[in-house]
Amino acid sequence: MTAIAIHPESLRDVVASALGDRVRQISVALDEVTVVVSAARYLEAMQILRDAPDCKFEQLIDLCGVDYSAYGATGSEGPRYAVVSHLLSVSLNQRLRVKVFCSDDDFPIVASVTDIWNSANWFEREAFDLFGIVFDGHNDLRRILTDYGFIGHPFRKDFPLSGHVEMRYDADQRRVIYEPVTIEPREVTPRIIREDKYGGLH
Repeated sequence: MTAIAIHPESLRDVVASALGDRVRQISVALDEVTVVVSAARYLEAMQILRDAPDCKFEQLIDLCGVDYSAYGATGSEGPRYAVVSHLLSVSLNQRLRVKVFCSDDDFPIVASVTDIWNSANWFEREAFDLFGIVFDGHNDLRRILTDYGFIGHPFRKDFPLSGHVEMRYDADQRRVIYEPVTIEPREVTPRIIREDKYGGLH
């Protein structure tokens, strides 16, 4: 029998009560609850969210990195990198978003939650690969999507669209070789052509 989903405001209160002073911010938007915890107490908070009787988030269904550097143009300030996790309680039929900001923009690091949910393994490797976020305690933190010799982290907002290098197979050397990018960045402006009296315009 499926449990009746708890109302978002009620879930917010349940999570706030369970985490206590570990909560930095908690909010409800679009019927979804988001809680922000500090990097120093992230692992502790995640353990409580899995084990507390009113939480029981048995599953971590997603984890990703976020680069907030471009948000400065909108007047938003704060740490550049965050890790966002989505938790699911099958037994209580409830979902939660957890956000933790990395305190050091130059060396973003947070604790790994692989010992709490083993599903975090590849998610954390992906966030490390694409954003350069280090997960302390992960036992196999290596690239998962890019090549082992890849330079940089392609989902960072300052990573060039064309990349730093391009690779190709060299038949003479019988191996893949890396070369500087030959693509020149350019701005393409679309040309719009309308027929006479298009859409009633004269």
